[in-house]
Amino acid sequence: MLPTAYATPAAIVFVIGGLMACFAGFRLFRIVLGINGFILGALLTTSAMGASSSMWTLAVAGLVGGLVGAVLMIAAYFVGVALVGAGVGALAVHLAWTPFHAEPQWYIVVIAAVLGALGALAITRYMIIVGTAFGGSWMLIVGTMALMGNKAAVQAANEGSVWMIYPLDPTPGQWKVWVLWFALAIVGAVVQLFTKGKGKKK
Repeated sequence: MLPTAYATPAAIVFVIGGLMACFAGFRLFRIVLGINGFILGALLTTSAMGASSSMWTLAVAGLVGGLVGAVLMIAAYFVGVALVGAGVGALAVHLAWTPFHAEPQWYIVVIAAVLGALGALAITRYMIIVGTAFGGSWMLIVGTMALMGNKAAVQAANEGSVWMIYPLDPTPGQWKVWVLWFALAIVGAVVQLFTKGKGKKK
């Protein structure tokens, strides 16, 4: 896990990465992949190191692991597209089970992830826009809440488990956060849909 001293920088990375993904995820997809690959690589590496390691050892391990993760994620562009779809599918299943206060069976999550991956490859542009808008907006919310001192969000930014990167309920009982997430994601998706690329002219 990342040293506690790096919780704030991690939250800032969440905010910046969330903004880029939410409002420019398609045009900056490789950069967004790089940021998420860096986060994932850093968390995996520091988790493997263990909490007994020194702060500097964990920091160096996180940096190296993050760079490797970023390079691998950028290199695997189409794999990244499939992963976005898989993530959306898995997220949808978890959200469907949330009202029942239960976790879905692992095979249901796997099936949803596979279907999401296939769908992403079939409609790459729109899947990237939707996936990055929703993922980026939640990343932005978690990072902002961490900077504001929310305990669950701070834990997400400083957690050793990669499954806590996007906590599904950082504010139990506060439905307004869910509404904000959905509204922000819709705005981000609309902005991406109507933003032309550099090579396109009216």
